[in-house]
Amino acid sequence: MPVEPPASRWNLDEQRQDDVAQDLIAVGADLEPGTLLAAYRCGMFPMGIGDEGRRPIGWWSPVRRGVMLLGDFHVSRSLRRSRGRYRVTADEAFDAVVDACADPARSGRWITREVKAAYRQLHQLGWAHSIEAWDAEGQLAGGLYGVCTGGLFAAESMFHHATDAGKVAVWALTELVFADGDDRRLIDVQWQTEHLATLGVREIPRGDYLRRVVGARELPLPAVWAD
Repeated sequence: MPVEPPASRWNLDEQRQDDVAQDLIAVGADLEPGTLLAAYRCGMFPMGIGDEGRRPIGWWSPVRRGVMLLGDFHVSRSLRRSRGRYRVTADEAFDAVVDACADPARSGRWITREVKAAYRQLHQLGWAHSIEAWDAEGQLAGGLYGVCTGGLFAAESMFHHATDAGKVAVWALTELVFADGDDRRLIDVQWQTEHLATLGVREIPRGDYLRRVVGARELPLPAVWAD
């Protein structure tokens, strides 16, 4: 079971998100494990607002939230064919996945050394997880990482080095999160993009998302991460 860290010294749950008509809710605080968990449990996530994700830390709650719910994931014919080319694992190469997501050559870079260290600590405590897709040569071809608390998996970033490897990782994630068929579970992807929409990601209003988070956080962890 994950280890509950000391509580945050910041009262994130007192932030009135409905009163803010923009995605950026607050600025400041820290990236301690207790702060990160408190943020996810009340519907927020961190992303630095300085150059390339540097401080100050921004706390975000999109007005229109990108999510994937039970049954939403779309499996195309080409993706179904691609899956057989990859071996999928969970938590086998967390650091390597985060490093690949933080590659400075990627556009829109925001994962700093501080962010990597913070999520590595969450991983060591049992809260942050990775999904890996390996090619036939045993090379890491794609993956994603995020934070799981109760029935909510908050995906932070994904990458691919080979065709459909990232999509295969998302597919595997949906199978793990929704394994019990409980429609209160959800995968949060922060914002819907054109690419994510092809996989089945939908947009829901902030208020709907926050209500879903309240229900999801009361659920047990998916079986794969419960022990």
